[in-house]
Amino acid sequence: MASKLSTRKDLFPGALELMVLQTLKRKPLHGYALVRAIQASSRDLLQIEEGSLYPALQRMLKEGWVNARWTTSDTGRRVRAYEVTLKGLKHLSGERERLGQMFEGVRLVLAMVEP
Repeated sequence: MASKLSTRKDLFPGALELMVLQTLKRKPLHGYALVRAIQASSRDLLQIEEGSLYPALQRMLKEGWVNARWTTSDTGRRVRAYEVTLKGLKHLSGERERLGQMFEGVRLVLAMVEP
């Protein structure tokens, strides 16, 4: 019963940013490549729209979690490539820990046996 998430509103707050930071840990990518990488990593369960991604990237630039530079894509187009910063890695680490605790709490509640 896997359903595809099509917009940011289907994700919990901060999920898109965490996925972007995790994806950028591997290597710098431009926006469209980020969308494709997240989609591929989720085995096509997540469909991130560019209209959700670019505002998130702007917020992340403002927070100092990512840097951006202009470069040329494999197809010869001028694109803005994003890379995670040390501050972004620290944020990712803290949020992953918080997320793990939240999931564990949800798991425990869902595991409760009904009387």
